[in-house]
Amino acid sequence: MDYHILREIADSWVLLAMFGFFVVAILWAYRPGSRATHKDASQVPFRNEDRPASDMETGK
Repeated sequence: MDYHILREIADSWVLLAMFGFFVVAILWAYRPGSRATHKDASQVPFRNEDRPASDMETGK
């Protein structure tokens, strides 16, 4: 195989495969059942927080 054949494969089939993967990833992220998972992940920084950050740093 020479460079020209590999270049043609990359320009057509690999590009198509990468686009297909992108579409599947987007559809998977926005599927109806994932709302609870994304909401839970968005609240991770605020878990177990019961006082302001300035009080937590000084230990008061």
